[in-house]
Amino acid sequence: MKIKQRMSGEIAVLDLSGKIMGGDDFDLFNNTIKSMVAEGQVDIVLNLSKVKWINSTGLGLMVSAYTSLVKQGGRMKIASVSDRIDNILHVTQLELIFETFDKEEDALKSFED
Repeated sequence: MKIKQRMSGEIAVLDLSGKIMGGDDFDLFNNTIKSMVAEGQVDIVLNLSKVKWINSTGLGLMVSAYTSLVKQGGRMKIASVSDRIDNILHVTQLELIFETFDKEEDALKSFED
């Protein structure tokens, strides 16, 4: 997995690419979220448009990040989910936890509500 971090106004966008599988991905993702929280950046959009696959460990990473952000008063939203990953979120019922959006722009606008 690779992570590119950028800002869109007050919202941090993490562009994830590759496969989210745990292992080295765990440290990379976890450290990225921790440093963002330490900097006071707790509203985040995960752009998954270039993510090819996510396994159960990867889903656990996302749940852990979500929990960390919510504890700090933040929000995490997911954008550009492929049909394959959307199906995984549906089967695991994580779609009930994560707010998902077809487009990054829609996820960013949802913070205004």
